Amino acid sequence: MQYSISDLEQLSGVHAHTIRMWEQRYNALVPHRSAGNTRYYDDEHLVKLLNIVSIHQKGLKISKICALSQDAIHHLIEEDIQETVSKNQQFEFYITQLLNFGMSYNEAAFDNLLSKCINDNTLTETYSSVIYPMLVRLGLMWRKDSICAAQEHFLTNIIRQKICAAINDLPVPSSDKKTWVLFLPQDEEHEIGVLFANYLLRQAGKRVIYLGSRVPLSSVKEVVKLNKVDSLMLFMVQAKLTNEAQKYIDEISVAFKKTKIYLAGSQKLIENIQLPKGIQWLRGINEFEVLVNDFSC
Repeated sequence: MQYSISDLEQLSGVHAHTIRMWEQRYNALVPHRSAGNTRYYDDEHLVKLLNIVSIHQKGLKISKICALSQDAIHHLIEEDIQETVSKNQQFEFYITQLLNFGMSYNEAAFDNLLSKCINDNTLTETYSSVIYPMLVRLGLMWRKDSICAAQEHFLTNIIRQKICAAINDLPVPSSDKKTWVLFLPQDEEHEIGVLFANYLLRQAGKRVIYLGSRVPLSSVKEVVKLNKVDSLMLFMVQAKLTNEAQKYIDEISVAFKKTKIYLAGSQKLIENIQLPKGIQWLRGINEFEVLVNDFSC
């Protein structure tokens, strides 16, 4: 896939002028040139940039990162992967086996093992201890070039189907229940987290208006205008420029002054945003579960 420097800026959260500076000073990326001499980038450039950003956030200087060999970078990513290894041997077994089945496109084996894990541990525990850490590991494996995009889509789509099936098995709450609107902003497409939040809310008897991914803010405003909405919840996972994320959050705050707003997603992104009064950051599943089971919400 081809990317412009503006695309890299949006996907990495690094300003275009910073990317150019890294290119000029440290030879971080060497862009391709089209027949018309236009600079463009490919998937390898994107992965390399994401790795540079991730390693830089650990405290290593850009000059030293750009001087690292590919093997050295992979070693650092492998250290991150090891941090996703569960201390519970049973959960780690599920994670590694599900990854193996997913990477070989063995849908039957993947589905059977995931179903067993859910039956033995509940969907909530499976999500917290198996699905979420597996998705984190998947992202790291993609950066290490140990898994392709097709394998990642295959895995996440089966997980999505499982959560949707669990939601369909729940009774539909009456219209007089507390109402939540769940959505992802227009530049966000990673739906698993917000889909699981949908499940937890419905399981607790809340009424949910689920809008899904890539939702324009104008559509959210229309939903709130036509319904009595008690709470809004959105996820921000995609890397983005801090000032753009801040602008969006400020706009959300102004648009829905009378509604409780909950934000979840990337800690690295959210901790750099000044959250306006009325917006609560949910830092983890346990915090969200406590909130969901609060009868006042």
